[in-house]
Amino acid sequence: MANSSPVQVIAVTGGKGGVGKSNVSINLSLMLSQMGRRVVLLDADLGLANIDVLLGLTSKRNIADVINGDCSLRDVMLDGPHGVKIVPASSGTQKMVALNPMEHAGLINAFSEISHDLDVLIVDTAAGISDGVVSFLRAAQEVIVVVCDEPTSITDSYALIKLLNRDYDMHRFRVLANMVRSQDEGRHLFAKLTNVTERFLDVALQYIGAIPYDEAVRKAVQRQRAVTDAYPRAKASIAYKALAQKADSWPLPSSPRGHLEFFIERLVQASPN
Repeated sequence: MANSSPVQVIAVTGGKGGVGKSNVSINLSLMLSQMGRRVVLLDADLGLANIDVLLGLTSKRNIADVINGDCSLRDVMLDGPHGVKIVPASSGTQKMVALNPMEHAGLINAFSEISHDLDVLIVDTAAGISDGVVSFLRAAQEVIVVVCDEPTSITDSYALIKLLNRDYDMHRFRVLANMVRSQDEGRHLFAKLTNVTERFLDVALQYIGAIPYDEAVRKAVQRQRAVTDAYPRAKASIAYKALAQKADSWPLPSSPRGHLEFFIERLVQASPN
């Protein structure tokens, strides 16, 4: 397996719910796929799956069936728009951190099987800072922290970054402002976050832009479609295209972090016993 090409693993997170993180994950995945990348979107909100719901897809099987050895990862993947493959989470089951060593091994093997058919893995994490979320963020190469203009969004994002920096020695985060009324508001949100991180933490935050507030996003959600798919000319869709172009230029990981098996192994190792 060691000769599989590097896979870019991007985790999308937010300190709290309601910041539009799943919409970011979906639309970034679609835009990268339209650019010719082979994209898999992993719904890693293992207690409250919602990617399939947001896209109007029905999953008969999910990641739990793979872990149990009932089927392969390919069997559970759903075909999303524009060729994106989606690995649905198991709604209402306990998170991955409760796996035994055999199940861990099964999961690593399952992802190893698909690493040859994949350029980008986007991981949509659960809200908050549970052990499961931290495991995914530690294992990814790129972490996008989604913030919006709510007082709790900045404080919760700061708490998440602080935890990852102090307890797990993570230093690099990319910040995306979502649902902003103007470009200035996005920059202002980023400044608010860097004001506190620069004072108290040893981290490098990089601002990667803003997604404007757009009624088309709400309409798309009601239609159970991604905004970039339903309304490709909407303001938000244009911003997602720019975000995908940016993400596509991020450096690819060098070995061994570039291998999907390594991502899953890190994920498994990070899980508390």
